[in-house]
Amino acid sequence: MSRNTWWGKTLRFIGILLMGITALFTIAGGLGTTCVALNPTGFGESMALLAPFQWLYIVFVIATTAIGVMAARAVFLLAKSRPNSYRYAIIALVLGIVVGVIHIMVSRSLRGKSMPVDGVVYTTVLTLIVLLLFRIPKIWQGVDYTSGGSGDKTGKMAAAITLLVTGILALTVQYWAGPTHTWGGTNWAAAFLVTSTMLGIGLCLGGVGLLVLPDKAKITVGRHIVQN
Repeated sequence: MSRNTWWGKTLRFIGILLMGITALFTIAGGLGTTCVALNPTGFGESMALLAPFQWLYIVFVIATTAIGVMAARAVFLLAKSRPNSYRYAIIALVLGIVVGVIHIMVSRSLRGKSMPVDGVVYTTVLTLIVLLLFRIPKIWQGVDYTSGGSGDKTGKMAAAITLLVTGILALTVQYWAGPTHTWGGTNWAAAFLVTSTMLGIGLCLGGVGLLVLPDKAKITVGRHIVQN
């Protein structure tokens, strides 16, 4: 499979998009755990059971958020076809699964359930499986994230669409995350509505910017993001 075929470009696009969604879910999962980590007795009897292990949930917040940031950086590395982009993405995904599984096991042992952490882990596992499948030699010839050409705009387009999709997800988080974040009659997915709205708008504007800015400007923006 040639790297310039539509199949190769489509698979590269899918990988970057999945990585972006995983990054958003992971960051949201890490920051979303902050409430329980800082005030486990303030969210009903179920969450109060976590109080003796408050320190551990603070660790989950820090570790999960950091891994989410790694995953976000991996999106831009993949889009720019950096030599270490694929390995970096795999490392971020594996770390996300390890921390996520530990989080699930602890929550299930303490309060009998672990949602919404499960959804983040399932998404991470799916993304990891897809990226590992890309390493099949014939598929990798078309995907190869480590050898981008200067005339290939697939990475830029994928980054732009990923920003738009994750922006829409952030703007609508109270709806799609509501079923797993509602207890005691309160939809806690809307607890940080202003923050998620600002994040969503920022992501959408970033995606539109990548689509409409001239190629030279887009390359400069991409390089600045990766380096920082």
